[in-house]
This record gives sequence, structure tokens and C-alpha cells, in this order.
Amino acid sequence: MKVLKGILLVFVAILLLAIIYNYPRLNIVNGYSAKNMASSVFVAKRDFHFTDKKDNNFSPIHLADDTVDFDKKTASANVFGLLTRTAFFRDGLGVALAIDKEDINKKYLKPKRAKADNTTPFPYGNADQKDTVFANINYPKLHKGIDVLFDSINQTRAVVVVYKNKIVAEKYTDGFTKNSKILGWSMTKSITGTLFGILQYQQKINVQDKAPIDAWKNDKRSAITIHNLLQMNAGLEWDEDYNTISDISKMLFLERDMTQPQIYKPLVGKPNETWNYSSGTTNLLSGILRNQFKTHQEYLDFWYSDLIDKIGMNSMLIEADLSGNYVGSSYGWATPRDWAKLGLLYLHHGNWNGEQLFAKEWVKYATTPTPTSDGWYGAHIWLNAGSRYPDVPKNMYSFNGYQGQNVFILPDEELVIVRMGLTKNADINAFLKNCITSIYSK
Repeated sequence: MKVLKGILLVFVAILLLAIIYNYPRLNIVNGYSAKNMASSVFVAKRDFHFTDKKDNNFSPIHLADDTVDFDKKTASANVFGLLTRTAFFRDGLGVALAIDKEDINKKYLKPKRAKADNTTPFPYGNADQKDTVFANINYPKLHKGIDVLFDSINQTRAVVVVYKNKIVAEKYTDGFTKNSKILGWSMTKSITGTLFGILQYQQKINVQDKAPIDAWKNDKRSAITIHNLLQMNAGLEWDEDYNTISDISKMLFLERDMTQPQIYKPLVGKPNETWNYSSGTTNLLSGILRNQFKTHQEYLDFWYSDLIDKIGMNSMLIEADLSGNYVGSSYGWATPRDWAKLGLLYLHHGNWNGEQLFAKEWVKYATTPTPTSDGWYGAHIWLNAGSRYPDVPKNMYSFNGYQGQNVFILPDEELVIVRMGLTKNADINAFLKNCITSIYSK
């Protein structure tokens, strides 16, 4: 008996040490699971079981058990009954993870939204377009190249190919339609960056100005400009590792105000000489945007009135943190067709149906390679200048997000191509090459 008790005590001690060691990880795992479940159910209107099986089924997130309260619009998650995290839905602001119980019952301001135009055909409205057949397109080849992405390996959920403002190919996997909202993850960063182009065109901001951060005024960070932040080239410390307890995971799942973490990071390089991809930088920019407006309501409205609803991305919802700041780094939901509209705005140099939203020169600015990024990055936009996709024109650029969310813009070909999936391992080079050669094959 003494031996058994000794073994039991050792086992309990090891178990306690394991729990203590993994407690911070449980906080983030449960936070991710609860947040993703709540957003999927209450923002994207997907089924609980679908989300549990398809979206929260990867390691270590699959260890969490989720429950949903449809009356309270909350989702909770825990691993082995330990450390429950709860996420809750707010109208107009999407889902946030509660830190205190009082967070759930607080009143939150919400953005004013424009009425959707469901009678005008895509892209200037949300109605289906009239069928247009282009003589230069090899449609069977185009569709065959798209079909390749829809298998168990590539795990694509949606593809939309837009040529000369017309949808020439479109496909969705089972459970998804043209009306399905899909999380763009870091494609949301390009929304945030675009808003600075709009404010600059309105002569309300100059991106070459020093970043207006009081905490930086008396040290070397005072040299950082908004331009440096837009290019992710400020030289600030930041760990963007999605698989560990890192700056990005702590910000998204533990912070009340996500505009703050990057502010308190030291320099690890020199501004304009040290490219480092950082979601903290984007949320800092969201905070800088907030400070351009007299009231929080004006800030909330601006994202929609001057960009999102202005170009008919009516399905889009940008989720906000507990402080009411948009999580511009990661949490933009929209249909693939609406994501394509943002690409078309850039393809048309900021002009939307006759109205100029940002200067024509902004596209050149945003797609100029950031120093030390090896031609991969501009101002919150990914580039092909470094031939990441060798069979695709070097002047192609894109909005990219976690797990393979992409909007590709090919200026010379008059193409916008959306691919949304659950893996970034697809052969995107071959896919894009096929799209181009299919359209210019005759």
C-alpha cells in the first residue's frame, strides 16, 4: 500500500507540475477555441458541429471542449475542465474574449452601417451580374485549375476569379456559398492600411509624419514614422509566432486593448532598416486611427462609411477588442465576393464607380517594396517583386492571411483572384499561372 501511495503521490505531483507549466498555454488554447467558435456561430452563422469538426479540430485546439449559449450569444471552452474562457457576441462589433465577468454585460457603442444595395449587379452592388462570355478565356482549363484546389490536401473553401470587373469563375466547397462570411485573418491588415490612404487623400493625415506616440517622444523610437509602421519597418521588437506563447497569441487572447502591446516594445533595429512582420504594429495603427477622431463613434463609423460600405462590402464585419478598438490585424469577416471588391478598388487605383477614395499614387506607394523585406512587402500589402511566385508577373500584389486567405491583384491582366482556405500549402504559383494562361489562351 505504501508503494502504491508513493506512486500515486508522484503521479499527482507530476500532474500538478504539468498543469502549472501548461496553464498559460491553456489560457490561449481555450481562448482561441471559444473565440473562434463564437465568431463562427454568431458572425458567420455556421453550425456548432461544423465549427467543432472543421475549424477547431487541429492540435492543440482540439483538446478544448466548447459549449454555446445561443440565448446569451456566448461560447465557452476548457481543456479537462480547467481554466474556462468565454467569448461573447456584440452587435456591430463581433466577438471578444471576456477577461472579467462584467465585460459580457457592458454596453458597447456600435458602428452605423449603410443599407446594402442588393439590386445593382456585382461589383458595385450585391446582385448577380448578367452572364458575360469572353472569347479569349479557355473556361474548361480555368475551371480544371480551380478544381485542383478543392481536395483534402489543399482544403480550399472558396475561389472567385474576377476579370474586367466580371466574375468569370467561382467555386465553393460543401457548406459554403457566395453568401458565406469567411475570416480573412491578416487580410484585415490591408483594410487598416487602406484607411490611412483614404485619410491622407482627405488631407487629414500625412503618413510621413512621426508616429504620434507619447511613450516614444524621449527615446530613439521618436524617429519612427507612420510610414515605417505601415511598412512594418520600424525596428521594434515583436514575436509573430502562431504556434507558441508569443506576442501575437498573448495580444489576441489576453489583452483588453490590443492597440497597446507594440507601444511598449523596445527597438531591436533601426527604423526603415529592420523589417519585422507584426500584428501588434497593425493594431497600434488602429489606435493611431482612433486618435484622429474626436469621438469613439466617429472612429467606429469611419471604417465603414469611408471604405467598407462605400465599396459595397456590406457583408464585412471587423471585430473589436474589449476597449472598442478594431482588431485591424486579424478579425475581418466577409464573403469572398466582398473581399474581391477590395482588390478591385486597388486595381482601379482607388476609384470606385467614379468616386476617388484614395489617391492614384497610393497604389504605387503601397506596392513599393519595403527595405530589407526582400521584395515581399509594401505598406500592409504583400508583393511578388521578389518572385515568390516565379510564374506570375512581378507586379502582382496581394492581401494575405493565416491558413491561406488571399486576394491577388494582377494589374496588367485586369485580374482579381480570391482564394480562401484552411491551409497555406496549396500550390498557389501553379494555380495563378493556370488562371492567367486560361484567360489569355486564345
